[in-house]
Amino acid sequence: MSSAKFSVSTVSVFTDFKEITKMGLSLSVVFSSLAGYLLGAETINLITLLLLSIGGYFMVGASNAYNQIIERDLDALMDRTKNRPIPAGRMSVNTAFIIATTFTILGLITLYVINPKTAMWGAISIFLYTSVYTPLKTKTALSVFVGALPGAIPFMLGWVAARNTFGIEPGTLFAIQFFWQFPHFWSIGWFLHEDYKRGGFFMLPTGKPDKGTAVQIIMYSIWTTLVSILPVFGFTGDLKLSIVGAIIVLLLGFVMIFCAFRLFQERSIKAAKQLMLSSVFYITMLQIIYVADKFLS
Repeated sequence: MSSAKFSVSTVSVFTDFKEITKMGLSLSVVFSSLAGYLLGAETINLITLLLLSIGGYFMVGASNAYNQIIERDLDALMDRTKNRPIPAGRMSVNTAFIIATTFTILGLITLYVINPKTAMWGAISIFLYTSVYTPLKTKTALSVFVGALPGAIPFMLGWVAARNTFGIEPGTLFAIQFFWQFPHFWSIGWFLHEDYKRGGFFMLPTGKPDKGTAVQIIMYSIWTTLVSILPVFGFTGDLKLSIVGAIIVLLLGFVMIFCAFRLFQERSIKAAKQLMLSSVFYITMLQIIYVADKFLS
């Protein structure tokens, strides 16, 4: 085999690995976990940070691989997913299963080294995502609610990794990311509605991109913003937020709420995409602001 062919083959394998584990999504989840750790840590342990990064990636990558195994026939029906490794025929189900299972075992071991509670929440996350959320996506729009449970664990998981306890602080981090997921995923479900229909997925609360869905998106955007500034009032134990930090978070929330109202007015794919982007910006900046606020205040 020539070096050129070997190089192309290596790139192809790495690309498929990225897709089967959804590397971009997995890294964003790891980012959330690290933010939660920094918020909870009284002294920063670099080894724990490394273990949390590796274990977190393993667990999210495993969930995504299992998801693509289960949905392989449906993925083949949708434009956004038909070129994934399994439906495109570049990866066998057995190979994907080996990757997913190996990642699950390695992820649990890595998180267990941090502490057993972190491993437990990681296991709960992968079980809910794979065994409950994934099958429900073709049955009911309530699947988004179920999916928001494992989706909200990473931010909280970091705090548990740092403190080895579960209380009001990680509960608040969980609540923030839980409520945030509704405007985020409903905006995606809005602009990909026709594609999701081809796969038989129910992603919008009313079943279609209409005023009813838009109203619920507005409500959850407002609720997400309100929950996000709770730490400024001193109700959340060691999780604190300064007045300046709360004002910045509130302004970020207003941007997301504004985009939600615009979606209500226009009910367009463009407005839905703008809301999705604003929601990603919101959760990313919120986590950065929370961490910066802790160390700068």
